[in-house]
Amino acid sequence: MEPTPEQSPHHAYPDHWEADVVLRDGGTARIRPITTDDAERLVSFYEQVSDESKYYRFFAPYPRLSDRDVHRFTHHDYVDRVGLAVTIGGEFIGTVRYDRIDDRGRPASAPADEAEVAFLVQDAHQGRGVASALLEHIAAVARERGIRRFAAEVLPANNKMIKVFRDGGYTQRRSFEDGSVHLTLDLEPTEKSLAVQRGREQRAEARSVQRLLAPGSVAVIGTGRTPGGVGRTVLRNLLAAGYTGRAYAVNRAFDEGLATLDGVPAHRSLGEIDEQVDLAVIAVPAHRVPEAVADCGEHGVQGLVVLSAGYAERGAEGRELQRELVRQARSYGMRIIGPNAFGIINTAETVRLNASLAPESPARGRIGLFTQSGAIGIALLSGLHRRGAGLSSFISAGNRADVSGNDFLQYSFEDPDTDVALLYLESLGNPRKFTRLARRTAAVKPVVVVKGARHSGTNPPGHAVPVSRIPDTTVSALMRQAGVIRVDTVTEMVDAGLLLAGQPLPAGPRVAILGNSESLGLLTYDACLAEGLRPRPPIDLTTAASPQDFRDALAEALADGTCDAVIVTAIPWVGENGEAETGDGQVLAEALTKAVAGGSAKPVAVVHVEIGGLAEALAAASSTASPRPRTAAPRTVSPEAGADRAAATAPEATKDRAGTTPPATPAARTGPTAPGTSSATAAFGTPASGTPADATADPETPPRPGRIPAYPAAERAVRALAEAVKYAQWRRQAAVPGKIPEFLDDTIDEAGAAALIEAQLATAPDPRGRPLTHDEARELLGRYGIDVRPTLPAPDPEAAVAAAARLGYPVALKTTAPHLRHRADLGGVRLDVADEEALRRAYGELTDLLGKPAELLPVVQAMAPRGVDTVVRASIDAAAGAILSFGLAGAPSELLGDTAHRLVPATDRDAAELIRSIRAAPVLFGWRGSAPVDTAALEELLLRLSRLVDDHPEVVSVALEPVVVAPQGLTVLGASVRLAPPPARSDVGPRRLPNY
Repeated sequence: MEPTPEQSPHHAYPDHWEADVVLRDGGTARIRPITTDDAERLVSFYEQVSDESKYYRFFAPYPRLSDRDVHRFTHHDYVDRVGLAVTIGGEFIGTVRYDRIDDRGRPASAPADEAEVAFLVQDAHQGRGVASALLEHIAAVARERGIRRFAAEVLPANNKMIKVFRDGGYTQRRSFEDGSVHLTLDLEPTEKSLAVQRGREQRAEARSVQRLLAPGSVAVIGTGRTPGGVGRTVLRNLLAAGYTGRAYAVNRAFDEGLATLDGVPAHRSLGEIDEQVDLAVIAVPAHRVPEAVADCGEHGVQGLVVLSAGYAERGAEGRELQRELVRQARSYGMRIIGPNAFGIINTAETVRLNASLAPESPARGRIGLFTQSGAIGIALLSGLHRRGAGLSSFISAGNRADVSGNDFLQYSFEDPDTDVALLYLESLGNPRKFTRLARRTAAVKPVVVVKGARHSGTNPPGHAVPVSRIPDTTVSALMRQAGVIRVDTVTEMVDAGLLLAGQPLPAGPRVAILGNSESLGLLTYDACLAEGLRPRPPIDLTTAASPQDFRDALAEALADGTCDAVIVTAIPWVGENGEAETGDGQVLAEALTKAVAGGSAKPVAVVHVEIGGLAEALAAASSTASPRPRTAAPRTVSPEAGADRAAATAPEATKDRAGTTPPATPAARTGPTAPGTSSATAAFGTPASGTPADATADPETPPRPGRIPAYPAAERAVRALAEAVKYAQWRRQAAVPGKIPEFLDDTIDEAGAAALIEAQLATAPDPRGRPLTHDEARELLGRYGIDVRPTLPAPDPEAAVAAAARLGYPVALKTTAPHLRHRADLGGVRLDVADEEALRRAYGELTDLLGKPAELLPVVQAMAPRGVDTVVRASIDAAAGAILSFGLAGAPSELLGDTAHRLVPATDRDAAELIRSIRAAPVLFGWRGSAPVDTAALEELLLRLSRLVDDHPEVVSVALEPVVVAPQGLTVLGASVRLAPPPARSDVGPRRLPNY
C-alpha cells in the first residue's frame, strides 16, 4: 500500500522545477509540480480526456476520478512520489507522475533507485510534444532525487506512448508481460538523448519564430482613431506592404458604430472578431498592456509584438513589470517580441508582412536581420536599402524579454529564404547556447554579428540578463571558434552581408585586382596585404578603358586558376573637356554582370569612386544603355609604382547613421548565389572533401550570377572579402571536426582526481571553495598527466642549500610572494645557480634587495631546459562556460593582451589553432633563426588541461605559469588551482525558456 504524505517525509515545494517550454508547434506551456490546490484543475482536466486515453492510462474503463484518486494524484512528498503538470492558461493539458518502487514493484523510499512512471495528455493537445517535454523534466527530477531507472507498463495499442519512450534517446529495455509492454529506461543522459533533446528544441523554437513572422491574421491593438500615433502607423505600414493575410484594427475607444478603419475591420476588443487572430501588435501605454495580453490569451492569439515602452529600460520597477508581462503571455502559450520593440518584417511573397514602424518594407532578399536596438534597426534597414540589398526577415526585439538572438538563429538555420544571418546584439542571455547554435548555423550559412556594449561591463538598459565578466577579446575569440563573423560596426556588418549574400565563398586568399585607376588598385593591394590576403599585382586597364574592357578583364580573371576572388576598381571616365563623367554606372554594371553571368565560382566585389548609379545598377543587375566604344591595352602595375595621375583617390568609408528613415524600396534584383557553392579547399589552393553543402544549393546547377556588391572605399571591400575568406576556411575545417586523442585515456585517472577534489572541498572552511597548495595542485594535475616541477621552501640559506643538494645543481632560486610572483624583471629570480657558494651569494643578494625571507617566501627549484616561456590557463565563467587560454608569458600576454582562447572541451584542432593564433606565435616556430620548440608537447598539455576542467567542473580555475617549451619537451614550473562548487549551468538539463 502506498505511504501517505503523513507517513513519508514531506519536502518543500520545489519551485526550481517550474519551467516554461516551447512545444512542437511553437506554442509555449508551463511545467510545474502538482500541489494540493490542484484538485479542481485535475478533475476538470480528466473530464476532457477521451475514454480511449483513459483506458490506455488505467488499462480499464475509468470514466471519472474518485476522491481518493484526486487526493493521491495531488498529494506528493516531492521525493518518492512526484507529479508534474503542463498548463496553458492555468489549466492542465497533461500530467506525469512517478512513484519510487523496490525490486518487487512495491512502494519504496531511498536507496531504491527505480520508479514507475505514467503519463496522461489531453486529446486536443496530443501531437504537440507535451509528453516528450514531460519525459525530459520528470527524468531530470528523478535523477535529482536519486532515481536511476523508470519502469512503465504500456498497452500494445498505445503506439503514441511507446513512441515517446522509444524516441527519447535513453537506453531502454523492452519485454512483453501479461498482455502489456514493459519498458525500462535508464535515465542517465546519453549522446543520443542529448541530440534528441536539442533537435526538438531547435525545431520548436524555430517554429515559434516562424509563427510570429508568418501569421495568417494580424490585429493591431491600440490603433488610433486619427492619423498618426504608433498603432495607426503600424497598421498603415502593414497595409502598404501588401500583407496577404487578414488585418484588424482594435481599440476599446472606438465608437460602437465604427465598422472599418483604413479599409480593415475595426473592433473594440478581440472578442468581437469572429475569426482566429494569429498575431497581435500591441501599441498601448504600459499600464494597459496586461489587459490587452489577457484579451489576446483568452482568444487564442499565438504571439505578440509589444511596441509599448516603460519596462526594464526604466529601472527596477519596470524590470518587474517586464517579468510579469512575460509570465502572463507564456501562461497563455504566447511568445513575445519586445517590449519596447520596433517591429518585425517578412518579405516572403506569400506573407508580405511589415508589422513595424519602418515606413517602407525592404525589398525581398536573402538576408535575415535581428537587432536588439530600434535605432540600429532603422540604420541597418536604411543602409541595406541604400546599397540595394533585400531582406528575407527582420526582427527588432527591443528589450528581448522573450524572443532573442538564439531564437532567431534557430529560425535562420531552417529558413530556406535566408542565406545570411545578421545580428546586432547588446547582450547574450545564454552565451553557451549561442555559441552552440551559431556553430551549427554557420556550418551551412554565414552568421555575422556586431556586439554592442562591449566594454561597459554591464547590460544596456532594458536587458535583464546575467552579466558575463569575460573580456570582449575572449568573447570575440569564442565567436570565431564557433564560425561567427564578428565585426566591429554596423557598416562592416552590411558590407560583409552584401558580399556573403550575393557571392560564392572564396576557395582561398588569392585576389586578382583590376581597374582603370593605378592609385585605387594600389590602395586595394595594400589593403589586401593588411588583411592577410594574397593579392596579385593590380592590372591597370588605364583610364581609357571601356566597359567592354572591364568585362573582358573580369572574365579572364574569373577563368584564371591562380586567383580565388576578384576586386574590380573603377573611377569615373574623364571626357574630352577634362571633366569626369559620372553617368556611366549602368553601362559598367551591365558589363560586369555579363562577365559573371556564366556562373562564376569566385566572389567579385567592386570598389568605385563617384560613379553615379553604379551601386544601384549592380543591385538591379539590369541595364538599357549601350557601352562606349573605347579600347585600351591593359598593363600590370607594380605595387611600388607611382600613383595614377589621372585618377581620384578613394574617399574615406562613410558610416550609417542611426535614426534615419529608410528610403523608398529599391527595384528587385536577381537571385544571389548561395554561400558555399564555390569549390572547397582544405588549405588554400588544396582540394578537400566533405565540405558541407548549403541547405538551398543544388549541386547539379552551376552557380547563379549573384548581386555584385559595390563599396565606396577599398578598405571596406577588402575587409568584407577577408571575412569571407576566413569564414570559408573555417567552414571547410568544420566539415571534418577535430577530435580528442584516445591516448589521453591511458594516462588519466579521472576517478582518482574526483576523489581528491571531493576530499579537498570537504575540508574547505569557505563553502565557496579554496585554492590548493603547491603540493595539492601537483597531485591533482598529476592525475591528468600534467607534471609540475617540484619546489622546496627555503626560509633561510641553510634550507636553500639542503634543497639544492636534494634536487641537484644547477638550480633556480626565486621568490613566491604574491607581489613578486612571475616578475623576473624585479630581480626576484636567480637562474643557473651552479653550486653552494653561488646559492648562498644569490640568497644574500635577494634578501638585501627585496626584503626578509618571511616576506619573500623563497623556494628552490631544479633548472629546466631552456625554451620559450608560455602561460596556459583554464577558467569557468558562469555564463560562457569553461575557457582554455594560451599566450607567451610576460609582456606579450599581460601588457599587450596577446592571448588566445577556446571553449572547453578542446579538440586536437582547437589546441593546434590556439598556439598558432596569437600574434607572437612565430617565436614558437623558429623566429629569427631560433630553434622551433616542441609544439606537439604543448598541444598535448592543452588537451590534458581541457580534459581536466571538462571532467571536473569543480576545478574553476587553473594557471600553469610559466610553462617552458623547449625544442624537446616542456616543463611546467608553476601551477595554481582553485576548487569550488561548480556554477549552475544554463545549457544542460531539460528544455526550458529563460526567465530573466
